[in-house]
Amino acid sequence: MCNVYSYMRISTEEERGLQKFTRQENALQKYAKENHIEYTLEFKEDKSGKNFTDRKEWCKLESIVKAGDTIVFKDIYRFTRQAEEGYRKYMQLLNEGVELIFIDNQTVSTPYIKQLLNVAKAQNLVARTSLESTVKLLLIVELDRAEQERAATVQRIRDGIAASSKKSGRPKGKLDKMTNELREDIKLLLNDRSIKYIDLMKKHRISRNTLKKYIDIVKKDKTSVY
Repeated sequence: MCNVYSYMRISTEEERGLQKFTRQENALQKYAKENHIEYTLEFKEDKSGKNFTDRKEWCKLESIVKAGDTIVFKDIYRFTRQAEEGYRKYMQLLNEGVELIFIDNQTVSTPYIKQLLNVAKAQNLVARTSLESTVKLLLIVELDRAEQERAATVQRIRDGIAASSKKSGRPKGKLDKMTNELREDIKLLLNDRSIKYIDLMKKHRISRNTLKKYIDIVKKDKTSVY
C-alpha cells in the first residue's frame, strides 16, 4: 500500500512562538481535503534547510518512504533552500519512485517533471539532452530563487535601518499609530524566517515588547493574510 506523508519545517529562532506551523498546516490540510487523502504520518521540523543530514524528522521520513509513496510540502523551500544539494536529493527520490508534491510550486512537483522527462525520452539525442537540461535548470532556478528572495528581503530591512529617521519616545503604555511601512515589514517578518526581530527594532526604533504588540495587531487584522 502506498502512503502519503506531510512534511513541515521552520528554522528561525525569532519566529518560534509566532507563526509556527500554522500556515503550512492549513495548506496541507486543504490539499488533503481537496484531493481526498489522509496523511499516514505528519512530520514537523524546527531546523535549518541548509542540509538534509542534520534534520532528525526528515531522516526518519526518508528511512521509511518507499517507491510509490508521496511526500507533500507547502512549498519547495520546506524541502530545501540549497539549490545543488536540493537538486541531488530531489533526483534521488524521483529515481527511487517517490512522489514530491509542492503545493505552491506545482511546476517542480514530480508529476509535472516526470511528464517533461517522458517527453525527453521520446526525442532524439540532441532534443532529449536539451530537455533534460531544461528540467535541471527549472529545479535549480526555483530553489535558488528562495535564497535570492531571502537575501533581498534581509537587505531591504537593513537598508531601512540606516535610512530611518523615526524618533523614539511615546507616552507610557500607549502605542503610536502603526505606519504602513512597519505593517509591511511585519508581514515580511511573519513570512520570512530569516528576518530577525532586531532588524525591525533598529529600523523603527522600537522595543521588543512594542514590536510584539504591533505583531499581534497585524495577526489579528482580518484583512491581513496572517
